[in-house]
Amino acid sequence: MLALRLARGTHPLVLLRRLLVAAASGGVGFLLLCTLGYAMGHPEQSAASVRRLLWCLPPLAATVYFAVAVARADPSTKPPRAGLSAVGLGPVRLAALAAVSTALSCTLGSALALLFFLHLRGDLSGLPFDGAQAELLAAGQPLPLAAALTLLSVVPVAAAAASALALRPRTPKHPDDQPSGPLAPTSLPWGVALVAVGLAVETYASRGTPGAALSLPGRLDAVPAGVLAGWALTALGLALAGPGLTYLSGRMLQAVRPGAVRLLAGRVLMAEARRIGRPLGVVCAVASAAIAAATLHGAGGSPASALTPPPFGPLTGLGAALVMGCAVATLLTAALEAKQSRTATTEALAGLGTPAQTLRTAAALRAAAVLTVFTPVTIALAALAAFPLTT
Repeated sequence: MLALRLARGTHPLVLLRRLLVAAASGGVGFLLLCTLGYAMGHPEQSAASVRRLLWCLPPLAATVYFAVAVARADPSTKPPRAGLSAVGLGPVRLAALAAVSTALSCTLGSALALLFFLHLRGDLSGLPFDGAQAELLAAGQPLPLAAALTLLSVVPVAAAAASALALRPRTPKHPDDQPSGPLAPTSLPWGVALVAVGLAVETYASRGTPGAALSLPGRLDAVPAGVLAGWALTALGLALAGPGLTYLSGRMLQAVRPGAVRLLAGRVLMAEARRIGRPLGVVCAVASAAIAAATLHGAGGSPASALTPPPFGPLTGLGAALVMGCAVATLLTAALEAKQSRTATTEALAGLGTPAQTLRTAAALRAAAVLTVFTPVTIALAALAAFPLTT
């Protein structure tokens, strides 16, 4: 009840982010239910059903990642005031409250996904497109309610657990143990190593299928599971390497006799490397996967198939939209959170007489530096990811 009461008085932007989480959760829930419908209609193709279920993992991971970012940016998760602590709302209770709010948003989306799925099956009547996909969703068979509810509970449970883990109170370290200035992230070598392992796994999984293009929608089961595993490792590696690349972007801005604006932009990037670096790495991974998929879609895999490339089906389009949308929304949420954390610094600079144009120029320099570093990495990884599947 407290979570619902707080939701009524929150800022419209916070409510919009929670509605986006609900929409993403509904999309993932619908994909999971469609996988269940395929398994019901094709009981003899259990391996294909498992592979389709595996292809639901990227949208699921992207949705959970976005839900955690929204929970972290929620004003109710900020350090509690003395009044809230006095009534029992300390750091632990606030983290639990954020997890409950996340679970409620995801549950709303899952409920809508179930209603839409039943509507397309023809189980609910009186609405447009009633039973439009009855044959594909195994409408002739009774829906196993326990299996459907289990699948729909995956997103709320995973998002709530991840939010509670991310917002758990941590024991503060001694001030003397904290280094002065921005940190040099040490995860860059691990990220590069994971990217290399992911590309190696993808190359190994695609052996024996020379010239075979990536069959997309509704035939995701034709893609080797090792290719998905390789892409997952590559995305994880880029997420780990993102803070290091962002830190390097800040160092690049301060190279070769920098002025005041370049120094300001570079120091801000270095200070925010941990906050926005991982979302930047995830966006880089999603963009490289999209470029690789578009390359494979256009190449076809053989001269004959290049003339009629396989179309992108609705389920694949939904999954791709969920992954890309959640990745971009997470980055925007992290950027907004970083901007809010700089409010005191910005006000101090304005109080010292810093022109507003200087701050805007510094922001433009930060964006240009990030694009300069991450764009070549994205294009190179897309080419390396598509190469084993087109040769």
